[in-house]
Amino acid sequence: MSRRMLRTVRRCAAAAVMGALLAGCGSTAAETGDKGEGGAGARTDVKVEPIDAARSVTDVKGVTVATKAAPRRVVCLVALCDDMLAELGMTPAATNSGLLAHPKFLGREKAAKIPVVPGGFLAPEAEAILSHQPDLVIGLEDTHGKLAPALKGATVFWPVQPGSWEDSVGYLRNLAALTGRTSQGEAAEKAFRAKLAEAESARSDKTALIIFGSDENFGVATPGNDVAAGLFPKIAHYPWKSRGVDGTYSMEEILAADVDVLFVETLSFGGPSEGKLSDKLAKNPLWSRIPAVQNGEVHEVDSEVWAKGRGTRSLGIVLDEATAALK
Repeated sequence: MSRRMLRTVRRCAAAAVMGALLAGCGSTAAETGDKGEGGAGARTDVKVEPIDAARSVTDVKGVTVATKAAPRRVVCLVALCDDMLAELGMTPAATNSGLLAHPKFLGREKAAKIPVVPGGFLAPEAEAILSHQPDLVIGLEDTHGKLAPALKGATVFWPVQPGSWEDSVGYLRNLAALTGRTSQGEAAEKAFRAKLAEAESARSDKTALIIFGSDENFGVATPGNDVAAGLFPKIAHYPWKSRGVDGTYSMEEILAADVDVLFVETLSFGGPSEGKLSDKLAKNPLWSRIPAVQNGEVHEVDSEVWAKGRGTRSLGIVLDEATAALK
């Protein structure tokens, strides 16, 4: 797969079921710098404001969502939706994400009982969505916004577009207000904030890197383009910055950055049989010269959680796995 295709698909489908297409965002570049606090920002506030139940909310992107009653049947077209429902003690009426199969969500057996929306992430079928009689449908704005006309009048469609962990928390609070599950929302936010603050207090001086892809045309996850990557400047040295849609990032540049710990998201069309991205990159002679590779610090991670989840539970898992590796 070409670099351009990889970038395009991840930008559109970072929360997708991978049977549909690869997920991709803009390729990136590393900026030189010391291993200090650069990019870490202010320490996370662990205080959680009360959430009030509401029939109408305006989200972090300025979208107003109103429901006549507390939603009980929610169809998820993006994994953030599944994550939020799990945090609120709910399950979707239908989904197109594989996130819930993770053991820290429902596990494979229970997740298999939830209906799957046909059409995949990029082309979910409106008729199939409505067959589940949803009170609310949550999808990714830049991918599922085109469904709005087909759903109008039959249900409420909520387009989300998280760009940071703060956005994800905001969406969680909004959904907690709409569903009336305010105490669950507050508890989930509090747990995540506490975990992030703890990770910040033990910030590593190691250089970390998250890469994604299916073959030699890999990409680098960067803050602003990737919610999970946005956590990393707070917990480690993460000098990677986006070059925009047309940028590329080479193995030579990665080698020059002296990466200590490397996290790999293997994305594929056909499932595990296609092999791990780290094994494919091992064919590049420069790969073995990266410090993380030499020291056995290459960690294949679950792309359903790391690339697609983007909610507080998924990000909590990312923090757990990242901080353990960065010690």
